[in-house]
Amino acid sequence: MFSKKDELLELTLDRENGNKDKAKIADNVEQSNSVAEVYWDKCRTVIKDNVSGQVFQTWFSPIKALKYEDNTLTISVPSQFFYEWIEEHYFPLLQKTLVQVIGEDARLSYHIVVDENLEKDQQKSIKLPGNKYPTRGNPQNQLPFAENPYLNKEYPTFLNHRYTFENFIKGDSNQMASSAAFAVSQNPGGTKFNPLFIYGDTGLGKTHLVQAIGNKIVEKHRKLRVMYTTSERFTMEFINAIQLNKVNEFTNFYRSIDVLIVDDIQFLAGKEKTQDNFFHTFNALHQAGKQIILTSDKAPRALSDVDTRLISRFQWGLIADIQSPDLEMRMAILNQKSKDEGFELPIEIVEYIAKNVVSSIRELEGTLISIIAKVTLDCRELNLELAKEVINGVNFSSNRTITIDDIKEAVSLQMNISLELMESKSRKQEIALARQMAMFLAKKFTNLSLKSIGASFGNRDHSTVLHSCQAIENYLVTDKSVKAAYETLLKKFQKT
Repeated sequence: MFSKKDELLELTLDRENGNKDKAKIADNVEQSNSVAEVYWDKCRTVIKDNVSGQVFQTWFSPIKALKYEDNTLTISVPSQFFYEWIEEHYFPLLQKTLVQVIGEDARLSYHIVVDENLEKDQQKSIKLPGNKYPTRGNPQNQLPFAENPYLNKEYPTFLNHRYTFENFIKGDSNQMASSAAFAVSQNPGGTKFNPLFIYGDTGLGKTHLVQAIGNKIVEKHRKLRVMYTTSERFTMEFINAIQLNKVNEFTNFYRSIDVLIVDDIQFLAGKEKTQDNFFHTFNALHQAGKQIILTSDKAPRALSDVDTRLISRFQWGLIADIQSPDLEMRMAILNQKSKDEGFELPIEIVEYIAKNVVSSIRELEGTLISIIAKVTLDCRELNLELAKEVINGVNFSSNRTITIDDIKEAVSLQMNISLELMESKSRKQEIALARQMAMFLAKKFTNLSLKSIGASFGNRDHSTVLHSCQAIENYLVTDKSVKAAYETLLKKFQKT
């Protein structure tokens, strides 16, 4: 037997029935706060998949849903500082989530508790609209398709003004990518880096770098039309255009862009019609000398379920990867980000965090945010013990099971050997070495038997796995390049 809330949740999440379901919700729900709770529960689920566990606990768990009416979701936050931090750092994520859960017309409103010492029905609060700290353009508006897009002087770029070259930390791990990005920003469409394809693991600064390009172009070339989007947003807009019979407007709009930045292009995988539209859009822009900038978590050759025509075009320009930062760079990132927040960290705390948080820049930032929140909101003393407490929480929340597919994919990218070759019968030295490295890491980081590991690499037997592990152990002693590759891979999988 379903409860009324279960029925409401089912109706709310069934997006295919659109307005029909909204009407059912209106008939079955008497209080708007019930609708708000359902919407916010769904939003929290999406948000949780896009931030670290520590960030979610610090900044999103305390938020409560109050009501939903007139396409506006009103949420309660505990303080003015809390509100300003959320708006400054997470509004784009909130808005994207609202659109995904509720629809394009969704708005956000805040109630800020002024005096929480009073009884609940006597608490004083102030009401503020969402997007006090907007990105360039208007992310709350639907993309303004037009018959003649050149007549539209105002359009959303979806750029976050916080992402600049000035606050992007450069180092050995991103030297090529950052240099190419700056060159493109100075002469968009006029370099050989078209398209510019930047790839690397999640949380290493790809989005920061490509948005820095966009912001610099907006500043330096004011007449150029710059658009930042994600493959997910591009897909949703294309679907909406089909439903509204506005495919021509959609196509004309994107082909009018001078600098198109598409983040996370790997999520086009499996979307055949969207890929076909993007293929023709790519061709039109490239032939017109317009700049195209793409990011992915994989190199083009490693993308699966993506049209080979697109992969071929992704390889026309420059492909640059971003690796995990070393200790010194992680310390520099922490110093810069704490400075940006007006918060000075003692050197011993900076060094401790940098040594213990190695997975991504995003995790570094999440750790810093948590420390700032505890000092500011909980009045905790800033010391090494607090840093250790926060890091233990981060590591616990981010801990997950490493699969053999994770390992094979990482080795494929690191050693520039495709998954197909790694699983093939080939005995070429570079292919065999990548296969042996993947088997060695699989034995180290998974609970699979030697037989199961061998089966994952072209049905090889357990003796091959043992030989591979012994070979890698020998290489680690005698070959510096193999050791360097192993240490880089180790950082990706090490559970700190």
